[in-house]
Amino acid sequence: MNGLSTILIVVGLFLLGGIYSFVKQQMPKGLIVLLSLGAAMCLAAGVMRLDVWA
Repeated sequence: MNGLSTILIVVGLFLLGGIYSFVKQQMPKGLIVLLSLGAAMCLAAGVMRLDVWA
């Protein structure tokens, strides 16, 4: 299931771009934190599924 890993990493990077945009637009801090947590979870799940650690 390497495709799912790629999708998770791409979604995580997309969310990171959204965080940058929200910070520049000075959106509410709660929304930025929520987006940051989502990006971190997507990136972590994608990297863990790549089996690069084994």
